Amino acid sequence: MKMKFNIKFFCLVLFFLFSFSLIAQRGQTGDKTFADRYPPDVNNQTTSTYLKVENTVDHDIIVCIRDQNKKYLNHVYIRNKDEYVFTDLPISRIYVQYKSKEFFFEDKTFTVINFGERHTFSFFFDASKAGNFFRITEEEFFKP
Repeated sequence: MKMKFNIKFFCLVLFFLFSFSLIAQRGQTGDKTFADRYPPDVNNQTTSTYLKVENTVDHDIIVCIRDQNKKYLNHVYIRNKDEYVFTDLPISRIYVQYKSKEFFFEDKTFTVINFGERHTFSFFFDASKAGNFFRITEEEFFKP
């Protein structure tokens, strides 16, 4: 009888440890998942800029922000149904790129970031709105 209790307890402990290890492998919103593939982030503390990116889809995404010359500024991991605020971006026209599941996208329009302005950008994938984004290659997404 005592042996059965120990086996049940052992199985229960293994189940919880396995469950927690699966959760631990998923990133947190704000993680710099690909810091080894990008140059250092570009920030300007004097601009007081604010860009909130909302992830409204049912899976996690990685967002890359680029300037008007398509040079890297910043990137971040955003969990599903979560949001992240980029601050201190340089004053520029910015392009937003996404890694969503195994695909890479870029928004067709740019956003003008001026001193002290606040912008909100929502990522969604709706086939009827597919015209808002176009697919890009992995090389374009990870370009410095």
